[in-house]
Amino acid sequence: MPLDTNLQINGDRLWDALMEMAEIGPGVAGGNNRQTLTDADGEGRHLFKRWCEAAGLTMAVDTMGNMFARREGTEPDLPPVYVGSHLDTQPTGGKYDGVLGVLGGLELVRTLNDLDVRTRHPIVVVNWTNEEGTRFAPAMLASGVFAGVHEEGWAKDKVDAQGKRFGDELKRIGWEGDEPVGRDRPIKALFELHIEQGPILEDEGIDIGVVTHGQGLYWLQVTLAGKESHTGSTPMYKRRNAGLGMARVTELVHEVAMDFQPSAVGAIGHVEVYPNSRNIIPGRCVFTIDIRSPDKAILDAMRERIEDGIDVIAEALDIDASVDEVGHFDPVTFDPGCVAAVRKAAQTLGYTHTDVVSGAGHDACWINRIAPTAMVMCPCVDGLSHNEAEEITREWAAAGANVLLHAVVETAGVVA
Repeated sequence: MPLDTNLQINGDRLWDALMEMAEIGPGVAGGNNRQTLTDADGEGRHLFKRWCEAAGLTMAVDTMGNMFARREGTEPDLPPVYVGSHLDTQPTGGKYDGVLGVLGGLELVRTLNDLDVRTRHPIVVVNWTNEEGTRFAPAMLASGVFAGVHEEGWAKDKVDAQGKRFGDELKRIGWEGDEPVGRDRPIKALFELHIEQGPILEDEGIDIGVVTHGQGLYWLQVTLAGKESHTGSTPMYKRRNAGLGMARVTELVHEVAMDFQPSAVGAIGHVEVYPNSRNIIPGRCVFTIDIRSPDKAILDAMRERIEDGIDVIAEALDIDASVDEVGHFDPVTFDPGCVAAVRKAAQTLGYTHTDVVSGAGHDACWINRIAPTAMVMCPCVDGLSHNEAEEITREWAAAGANVLLHAVVETAGVVA
């Protein structure tokens, strides 16, 4: 049956939930530091669980810590429609990245409860563990296990910078569930609401991004090994400077990305320099390269050029180089039916909208391998994300959640 355009979420309630969640794991500059499997992450999970139970949802947690809050359908044996994202943040993260998708899903359920709207298919609001990948690489770790991309044992053996193991930290904060991870959970479709993390929607004054594709990426960890020596007394021609090698690789990555415009991007991210002393030439540098493109052929060509270039740089400077892949997924094409449902919802509600390609990775990218999936995006101020200054408006949040509501409910089927 057609959905009434008056079926809309409570924007004030959604905003209040976002602000209350942001009080957990506050950052130092107005954002959040609620990294995965920290005490703050555990506290945020408890708050989400309390809200879900108050809304009449039943909560299940799998052995990777993924949380599934279920609203029953009138036909419980039908596969559920999933909606959600993640509650973990970057060390200097904002209040909306990921969280909007989880709490937008919760608000969707609260609205259906308020209006006594029943759906044929159950609806499940999900919080995926360790989407950010900051503390435990790679990103989207638990959704990757769920989708069969990663082995659970491999994921749980990942360690953070202090050597703490993922599996141990999951147990420590009390969020290792007993449900086996994986494909035994039927999924009719999954929808993920997210801030754009880019400037297109705000710059063009558009309310909604209909996400048709996601960029593929490679995360490469590079280790350059030269020789530590005194900066003042070592002749320039005898230096084996790993720091100089890193500088040249930084320029190389930029040049390669520029050669594959308009869609490719690339940069150096995490950097460690040894011994990191003011009067010692660096003998070792370890750093990560992040390259992305929506075209697999371009993405692979970028990697090949960068790795070949690193070999040339290392030989010229008489240093050793190794490159390890620490994260990767191919470009994503989201399900045409789910994308159409998002587009129809935006049209029905009268929101301006445009097709967009997600420049960031999301849990939806992995789930798309095993179930029909699509994403909804709302603008963010200046396209800024992964920054404590990340900001959206109450109206943008409500518009995104309203489109999410209509796409999910149409897919789940309203009971007349």
